[in-house]
Amino acid sequence: MANLIRHVVSNYNEVLQNIKDPNVDSWPLMGSPGPMLCIVGTYLIFVLKAGPKMMEKRPAFQLNTVMILYNAFQVLFSIWLTSLALDIDIRHLIFSNGCSFQNHGSKANDLQTALSRGAWWYFFAKIIELLDTVFFVLRKKQNQVTFLHVYHHTVTAVFSWCYLKLLPGEQGVVVGFLNSVVHIIMYSYYLIAALGSKYRKYLWWKKYMTWIQLLQFGIMLFYLILTLAMDCRMPKALTYMFLTNVIIFIYLFSDFYRKAYKTKAT
Repeated sequence: MANLIRHVVSNYNEVLQNIKDPNVDSWPLMGSPGPMLCIVGTYLIFVLKAGPKMMEKRPAFQLNTVMILYNAFQVLFSIWLTSLALDIDIRHLIFSNGCSFQNHGSKANDLQTALSRGAWWYFFAKIIELLDTVFFVLRKKQNQVTFLHVYHHTVTAVFSWCYLKLLPGEQGVVVGFLNSVVHIIMYSYYLIAALGSKYRKYLWWKKYMTWIQLLQFGIMLFYLILTLAMDCRMPKALTYMFLTNVIIFIYLFSDFYRKAYKTKAT
């Protein structure tokens, strides 16, 4: 046990000394966990208690124009986040000896800055995405405010802050890239749905959205295990945290798919 504790502490100290960007602390919402926790706490109170209570005797808000603009923004924002990841040579990061920015020599600092910048915008995206649930509540679609939905949005917001503030690592580039690609597809679906009933014929692929999300998690799982097998020079504590979260999401999304589609089919 003592050896394990020393290994974890040593790994974390190495992250702080060699990977963590000192400029992060001065960025918006990154000085302390207080603002982030306040946002997430307010979100949970609203979507679980205050919001449904407020809407109990009120008609549902339609928000048609708002939903079109919001989903269009999310598509464009996700495309931009994907481009930030592509600015970093992901193929070199995965297949190079050591699979680490350390192999880039003099370019390491520039790449670390790019990683931190992309990670902050990714965190910002997770904060904005909390509005998904807020819109469900305002439109009185409380059946869509499931444990999976709320857990997913809460954990990704908190975890993305912790990643940037406490335990950054190169493997986050691949994870963020995959998630942003999936969100391009997901918010495109929501955008088409928001355009009205005459576009519903283009939404035949609804159930495949969960397949796409599960495929995303499967690729993440394979990649993270690969970094461990290759003994990549990345913070392994972060890899284990990612692995745990990915496994939980695979279980939850698989359970959702089974209940939503398999049960209906039978």
